[in-house]
Amino acid sequence: MTAQTIANSESFSTYPAQNTVSRTQLWVGRVLSWLAAAFFLMDAGMKLVKPPFVVQATVQLGYPESCIIGLGVVLLLSTLLYLIPRTAILGAVLLTGYLGGAVATHVRVSAGWFNILFPVVFGAIAWAGLYLRDWRLKTVFAR
Repeated sequence: MTAQTIANSESFSTYPAQNTVSRTQLWVGRVLSWLAAAFFLMDAGMKLVKPPFVVQATVQLGYPESCIIGLGVVLLLSTLLYLIPRTAILGAVLLTGYLGGAVATHVRVSAGWFNILFPVVFGAIAWAGLYLRDWRLKTVFAR
């Protein structure tokens, strides 16, 4: 074996094989991911439909009514990216940014702890689900 062949074979030794996700981990990850995605899809749908209570809540948080549809579109697209296995990590990163904005908004208006921590919990559920179902994310932490 040449030095290059040895170097190439050793560089991949820290990566787990693609099939290292057990069936249990895969299904728990799917359930967690779909739980988070169901919430995100419902929230996006409500923003796109704009019922009066959504408009009222958004305005009370200091945002103009004109931004509600845009927020719904961003949330919908981010969630769809999260649900597609090939783009799931990008979707999770975008959802994390969206949820960070929700946390910042609630901190800015001095909301209660529940309103501040709710987006954090759903972000953690989304990432936990992705970690359990996607071997690529495990390779990041395997090193």
